[in-house]
Amino acid sequence: MIRVITYGTFDLFHEGHYRLLKRAKELGDYLIVGITTESYDKTRGKLGVMDSLITRIENVKKSGFADEIIIEESKGQKFSDIKKYNIDIFAIGSDWLGEFDYLKDYCQVVYLERTKDISSTMLREQKQHIQRIGIIGTGRIANRFVPEAKLVSGISTQGVYNPHKESALRFAKKWDINAYTEKNRFYDEIDVAYIASPHETHYEYIKEALLHGKHVICEKPLVLHRKQAEEVYAEAKQRGLILFEAIKTAYCPGFQKLLGIACSGSIGSIRNVEACFTKLEKTSSRELVDQIYGGSFLELGSYVMLPIMKIFGNEYEKLEFDTIQGDNGLDLFTRVSMRYPMGIATATCGLGVKSEGRLLISGTQGYIVAEAPWWKTSYFEVHYEDAGKVDKYSETFLGDGLRYELSDFLTMINDREESGFKLTRGESIAIAGVMERFLTENRRNM
Repeated sequence: MIRVITYGTFDLFHEGHYRLLKRAKELGDYLIVGITTESYDKTRGKLGVMDSLITRIENVKKSGFADEIIIEESKGQKFSDIKKYNIDIFAIGSDWLGEFDYLKDYCQVVYLERTKDISSTMLREQKQHIQRIGIIGTGRIANRFVPEAKLVSGISTQGVYNPHKESALRFAKKWDINAYTEKNRFYDEIDVAYIASPHETHYEYIKEALLHGKHVICEKPLVLHRKQAEEVYAEAKQRGLILFEAIKTAYCPGFQKLLGIACSGSIGSIRNVEACFTKLEKTSSRELVDQIYGGSFLELGSYVMLPIMKIFGNEYEKLEFDTIQGDNGLDLFTRVSMRYPMGIATATCGLGVKSEGRLLISGTQGYIVAEAPWWKTSYFEVHYEDAGKVDKYSETFLGDGLRYELSDFLTMINDREESGFKLTRGESIAIAGVMERFLTENRRNM
């Protein structure tokens, strides 16, 4: 008897789950299915599991393929189970290709072909269905998105669109998803458009996706003009769709905790915010070559504007830019000074000049400091007049952090919330307005 084992969360049971179990069963005579607990899913970084463990067990039973069901509760259990149940074949989906090669010393490891097309749940009683996400763009952030998306329950990466066919094909092959070069077919087969294309293309892609009736999650900056932001948000509202700007920091648990402490009164009234984010890019990178849409502020400005807008709001009294430019006119280092009725703020970003890179929030009774990379907030301190008194806070930051924004986005879709509090429509529009003013004052040929 050939004994096979496979594992999964099996949340919102769908065709992909069914086919994986069917293929796993066909590999041998006896199939054991391990189903993860909610607590273990959290420790391994999977967010948004909707079905209870009991429901997920029942759904796997209904498939008819499992000869035995066990519960996976901890890291390292797979090895123990292989030994305990005398397993011959460990089977898992191809989206985990290579991740479990370490088990080859103990049994055969088989990666089963991923189901690329998932229409919705197979179970009529389910209230939610799998949101099929289509990616527009094949750059660095899109490559980070795919592995993060598989750790958010209720989402399936359907495919990728790029007008450059070869880029789409390469990306699709790498991540085992569908490649699209024809936009109408792309929109027909997705529920959500994730826009990760160059900044200047965001506006047209957002409009296009909304006109096709698709929810949109768009990388920062959402758009580069205030009126464009107002227009696309109004269009989304009119159509009952969710439009979401993906500034990942806004959705990370550590950043939310930091804001809560800052606004709790523990450091008194806030009078100053200083946010700095710098990194050194190669001179040949797009960010330092594109003379219209490159430069440090368009690339990193959304991050450093975020804590300022969250604390002081959207209505500033004064705004000034200072930049250090390269030979081609692009800003290598930019400082934005802002004046509010009750405080001042400085946002600094750089691609060609390196700085300390921290977030400092100063109040009348103390200050909060988060060192770089504060935009992936996992630790910060609260200091007071008494130097011996320091409150220290920490929070887990998982992976690249994109799973947090995806989880919130999915909640907004399911609950039909038009604007989340972690990054409001007004804040997103205000950031677009600052982007527009920066472009105008730097005399770029738009």
